Amino acid sequence: MLVLRPVQLSDLPQLQQLARDSLVGVTSLPDDTGRLREKILDSCASFETDVQSPGAENYFFVLEDLASGQLTGCSEILASTGCNEPFYSLRHRPFTSESRELNIQHGVPALSLCQDLNGQTLLRGFHIDAGRVCTPESELLSRARLMFIAAHPHRFAESVITEIVGFSSDDGQSPFWDAVGQHFFDLPYAEAERLCGLQSRTFLAELMPQYPIYVPMLSQAAQACIGRVHPDGQEAFDILAREGFETNSYVDIFDGGPTLHARLANIRSITQSRIATARQCSSIDVGGRFLLSNDGLGNYRAIVAELDVGAEDTVSLAPQMLAALGITDGERARVVAL
Repeated sequence: MLVLRPVQLSDLPQLQQLARDSLVGVTSLPDDTGRLREKILDSCASFETDVQSPGAENYFFVLEDLASGQLTGCSEILASTGCNEPFYSLRHRPFTSESRELNIQHGVPALSLCQDLNGQTLLRGFHIDAGRVCTPESELLSRARLMFIAAHPHRFAESVITEIVGFSSDDGQSPFWDAVGQHFFDLPYAEAERLCGLQSRTFLAELMPQYPIYVPMLSQAAQACIGRVHPDGQEAFDILAREGFETNSYVDIFDGGPTLHARLANIRSITQSRIATARQCSSIDVGGRFLLSNDGLGNYRAIVAELDVGAEDTVSLAPQMLAALGITDGERARVVAL
């Protein structure tokens, strides 16, 4: 059985292996021992902090195989963007010019550097082993974060965003970066993303052009990357799209990948999850597959299980399910259909 739980310092060696295997563009999962150690300690402190409103807290989760102790994935929630440093995006909207003398008004699509998305809760750092892509465990790794938000809404903003990794070739080339960022940094795309993971996006973003970039002046290959999802990022996109997330007018400053946005009131795993009393049962009639979590903080746990969940306020769980969730007979569990 796989369980999602908060990261621990003892996870560092396995977490670094996950970082080595992660997709280029997932800057929140750097392949650097010191940086990963800082992220783990920051997450541990965030779970222990008593907060009344969202701030710079970062909640880091790992997906563990209980039988082997092997980590097979990880994901994160940043409570609020823009607390410690500005959160930069590219706004993709028409730039309108007008000539009254000629009675002509013309709109040209343009990209403008902005900080419009400061103050949003950010989902990031999604990575799962290749062998578990497109499985229920992928849903668990992504959606259990939303169930955590449902359990602790005061820790998060009223709206949630995520940046999906944009297109790059198998050899790590990004046409969008080559057409835009390359001119200002003289760095290959993979190296720019690596530096952002080790330090921050701010120092690179501040060197980006402050004036609008007119899209028609970019190469066709670069234009085709705007809002385009990397094939290996498609599952992360699809899971959240089913949750109610939608694309908006913002794209990533480095690879042009899309940004997804949803208000808490429109997210399926938040609005449709319900609390039930767990009852230990040795025999379970299977009616469907569900996500289950406790409503803990530092002891948060979530699993996927096949159950028969009706309209009652109870849910029958096998002893190993109760143990995985860290709850006992009669305690509460949060349930939502897979």
